[in-house]
Amino acid sequence: QVQLVESGGGSVQAGGSLRLSCAASGYTYSSYSSYCMGWFRQAPGKEREGVAAIDSDGSTSYADSVKGRFTISRDNAKNTLYLQMNSLKPEDTAMYYCAADPPPVWPLRPSEYNYWGQGTQVTVSS
Repeated sequence: QVQLVESGGGSVQAGGSLRLSCAASGYTYSSYSSYCMGWFRQAPGKEREGVAAIDSDGSTSYADSVKGRFTISRDNAKNTLYLQMNSLKPEDTAMYYCAADPPPVWPLRPSEYNYWGQGTQVTVSS
């Protein structure tokens, strides 16, 4: 059973930065490096939305709202996924989740992923 644990959330003022991490474990039938990984977020009263995703070959996808500000990366040796968030805006406030699934997946579509972490809260004040 794949387990994902997010960390790094917190409160920051607009224009600030945060780095989220997602530690993965429990990969039994294939290695972490073969999985597609993604970051998603959900604000109160809104649907969960894709933020960024990274494929097993390192290909990345970003939501238009975060392009140029957020960077997704993965360290396969550490089984860890990252999301560097710069120039944060109040509208980035949400619970952030990491997710995993074997390929192929539609990278920013939440329904494509079967494994989810519990989330880490990001709050950006103006």
